[in-house]
Amino acid sequence: MNIPSELKYTKDHEWVAMDGDIATIGITDFAQSELGDIVYVEVETLDETLAAEEIFGTVEAVKTVSDLFLPISGEIIEFNESLEDEPEKVNTDPYGEGWMIKVKCSDASEVDGLMSADDYKALIGA
Repeated sequence: MNIPSELKYTKDHEWVAMDGDIATIGITDFAQSELGDIVYVEVETLDETLAAEEIFGTVEAVKTVSDLFLPISGEIIEFNESLEDEPEKVNTDPYGEGWMIKVKCSDASEVDGLMSADDYKALIGA
């Protein structure tokens, strides 16, 4: 199970990478493996400002559809449009080409409340 130590994590299996006040967000390797083959990623909240834990989109796999929860408050400024044609990138490279959105954080200190890699490993029993 790949759990990069430099990222932050949520109980809902999203990851966050910070670059200044811009957060790149996706789902974890654990989440994609539990979902199975991902066939569609939908984000209809582009250019909207949402609070932490609000739903920002959905990910559809062969057997289920799951909501995606925003880990930190902010404006969704970018969607990884390559996922429209290649949603399987979430399965093959969840921390790289399979990223989902970029958010301009309202309060970057919120990231301090997210889980470390070790905390996330404990959550999933890795």
